[in-house]
Amino acid sequence: MRVAFLNPQGNFDPADSFLTEHPDFGGQLVYVKEVSLALARMGVQVDIFTRQIDDPDWPGLASPIDAYNQCGDSLRIVRIPFGGTRFLEKEKLWPHLPSFVDGIRKFYGADVPDYLTAHYADGGYSAALLQHATGLGFTFTGHSLGAQKLDKLGMTETNFPEWEKRFHFAQRIDAERLAMQRADTIITSTGQERREQYGHTLYQGAVDPGDDGRFRVIAPGVNSTIFTDLLHDEDKASHDILETRCGDYDGPFVIVSSRLDAKKNIGGVVEAWTGSAELNRTAYLALFVRGLDDPFNELGRLPAAEQEVLRPILERIDAAGLRDRVRFFNIQSQRDLAAAYRFFARRGSVFALTSFYEPFGLAPIEAAACGLAVVATRNGGPSEIFDDGSAVLVDPEDATSIAAGLADALARADDLGIRGKHRVLSRYTWDQTAREYLLTMEDNLARERPLLPVAPLDAEDRIRAYLNARN
Repeated sequence: MRVAFLNPQGNFDPADSFLTEHPDFGGQLVYVKEVSLALARMGVQVDIFTRQIDDPDWPGLASPIDAYNQCGDSLRIVRIPFGGTRFLEKEKLWPHLPSFVDGIRKFYGADVPDYLTAHYADGGYSAALLQHATGLGFTFTGHSLGAQKLDKLGMTETNFPEWEKRFHFAQRIDAERLAMQRADTIITSTGQERREQYGHTLYQGAVDPGDDGRFRVIAPGVNSTIFTDLLHDEDKASHDILETRCGDYDGPFVIVSSRLDAKKNIGGVVEAWTGSAELNRTAYLALFVRGLDDPFNELGRLPAAEQEVLRPILERIDAAGLRDRVRFFNIQSQRDLAAAYRFFARRGSVFALTSFYEPFGLAPIEAAACGLAVVATRNGGPSEIFDDGSAVLVDPEDATSIAAGLADALARADDLGIRGKHRVLSRYTWDQTAREYLLTMEDNLARERPLLPVAPLDAEDRIRAYLNARN
């Protein structure tokens, strides 16, 4: 079988040079890469279609065709030129997506692949256009949907023009509705994601979240060769550096490792830790901030949006007089991250992810696979992933709940580390994810699919009606 992954905003390259370094390059890129690699190992021919970028600030993304070396000819990265040569934020790609689709059609000519799988709203829109032109079927994995972001930003009739200009919600929700209508299967990471995200008012009429024939829950996974509690040969060098950074302190840490995004609620963990004398006496705080060794003195090197997240965190730490009990770690790669998790797991440490809402929660299962005890938000995927009690779930809106959860996990770190690792490795690996994708695509190819008309583009009217009804 030959499969094409559509991810126009991606920055895929063999060295993972910028993976997750920008908000546009978040967990969905890890997801697409790992599912693609696993499918290629199964003998599927895979092409990842993304955007060609020739920008001195983002080097290594200009070659038209690239490959992951471990896959030989089974997996290609195909970069289509559209929207100019420089990096563009994903919100600015919408007008150029028809050119992306034209580039894919030109690349294949008459020798089209067997199937498509589309990721995020712009990938879904591109797949719908390709299907309309070629008849190819596709699955749609939204990862996160525009309606939920619109709600979280607090959009109103008053601020609608401002938010619409910045985030292009009407285009995004139109694209999502079109992808939902035309996809053979909509793939979600959890049942909760299916019910809550796809059941939103703004998607009514595009899909029924109660229609089992349209949905399939396929959980993401971990790269179990990287994220494992077994020590790697290269760990010693990483662990020596971490040991030096820890100084004389040899106790447990509360570990926070997520991008500097307000919705990740890093401040909630810091508020809980600084506000509990017992907690900050029991464990130091470790903040993984990529690109900075000393955020107190290097804050200005971050983009403005990330500075807005980190500045109040630093101010809270200083106000509590706890700077000497906080360590910052500049982790550059997944392998270094996994090595750090193994290092801290052996100290009885706890990993914390207290996002206001987490559609799935790849970061906590990576930490758990390395033997770390996990404290995670109860809102979203972690409540299904860890429904066996193998992690501590907390209310992200309540610092008291977070503090109590951290204290509980620290007290049971060894037991939770063992239980969490077994939970993840028994249910959440990329090979399992890829097998489910392959079965879904094979099932869809075996049945007839009616070719639907293109849906009307009326999301702006829908959004305004929704805002009026809500307010």
